[in-house]
Amino acid sequence: MKKIIQDNIKIVTALAVTVGLLLFTFIVAQTNQQKETVATSGTSTLSNKKIGWGIKREDNHKQPDVGSLNKRIIEQYDGICMGNPEMPYVYLTFDNGYEAGYTEKILAVLKENQVPAAFFITGHYVNSQPELVKKMIEEGHTVGNHF
Repeated sequence: MKKIIQDNIKIVTALAVTVGLLLFTFIVAQTNQQKETVATSGTSTLSNKKIGWGIKREDNHKQPDVGSLNKRIIEQYDGICMGNPEMPYVYLTFDNGYEAGYTEKILAVLKENQVPAAFFITGHYVNSQPELVKKMIEEGHTVGNHF
């Protein structure tokens, strides 16, 4: 009888450990899924999985390599990362993190000269300067995320 009780305890313990591991795996999977997507509207979701960005410098003034993953993402969303080496244009970009008071003047000069630019802004900037961000978009500038 003692052996049967010991065998039953082993079986119950094994089942409890198995159920615990399955529950833990389920919770981790749910947590990871919640971290990788953000609901936007209706049934649409966007990934917020962190992707590193960088370039590999080349010799002889050749365009740098942005990496295959970054290149696929840029092409998927019709983005621009590098210009055409046969058509040497200058891309005017601004990193706007925390407003120093110059953006309004910069926008005025760009508008006066009919020059489009790209502004890379932080979440703080979006929240603290929504009218300037709206003006950038309305005046035809590209606005990107700078985190």
